[in-house]
Amino acid sequence: MLVLNCSTKLLTLEKMLKSHFPESLKVYGAVMNINRGNPFQKEVVLDSWPDFKAVITRRQREADTDNLDHYTNAYAVFYKDVRAYQQLLEDGDVINWDQVFQIQGLQSELYAVSKTVANAKLLDLDIKLASFKAVHFNPVSSVPDHNFLNGPSPRLTYLSVSDADLLNRTWSRGGNHQCLQYIAKLIACFPSVCVRDEKGNPVSWGITDQFATMCHGYTLPDHRRKGYSRLVALTLARKLQSRGFPSQGNVLDDNTASINLLKSVHAEFLPCRFHRLILTPAAFSRQAQL
Repeated sequence: MLVLNCSTKLLTLEKMLKSHFPESLKVYGAVMNINRGNPFQKEVVLDSWPDFKAVITRRQREADTDNLDHYTNAYAVFYKDVRAYQQLLEDGDVINWDQVFQIQGLQSELYAVSKTVANAKLLDLDIKLASFKAVHFNPVSSVPDHNFLNGPSPRLTYLSVSDADLLNRTWSRGGNHQCLQYIAKLIACFPSVCVRDEKGNPVSWGITDQFATMCHGYTLPDHRRKGYSRLVALTLARKLQSRGFPSQGNVLDDNTASINLLKSVHAEFLPCRFHRLILTPAAFSRQAQL
């Protein structure tokens, strides 16, 4: 195991990961954020350098952590050789198995390898796997048309931390204290876009996560079918692209409305899928469900 701390090497790694798109996108986004201020206090772990076969981004060991916060306790994974990834997991210093955490990546063996290593370590873990269609937005060359937003409201703007409670209540993954704190941090650190009504309240929005992924795109039910979701998605994609980030996202297979929206803006559905594992030690299983 090697922790890559050198800023020059981290910039080199960022360039190297580009040659392994799309499978490396999650790690690439995390490394980009590390190289641009590192607001989530992440670090990079590899099997070797520079000829690495597996790379994991994780929370820095010295950072404050909440053992129930799988949103922040998140690992992104990319490997050229799945055996090298398994060896990293087997190393006792790479993963903190004593807290609730998640593993994200765009490679299909993540669940099987995690399960194998957990069993070998005799760990009592609940491992939940979710799999999504992975998407990438093509370059948005011009500012999306928002002339249909007539007058001072509704207006296109960005989110503020004070909006975190609304996003927490409307996110299928939310509804708890850890998610509320996580969303507030995302809003404070990364690009977001929203449409606000005449009272200044968000009615449609999209945010960016710690892996530079577009997420929690949502429009309140009373404000759907007005073109807001399309406007928000394209504006956020363009904002990310203007900063050099890939505009990536994911969608559930049965989310027909979002899939149709993505098709209408000519987003590319990637050949690989996005996989997210949430791993919960038995000691935390009841608390994690509260």
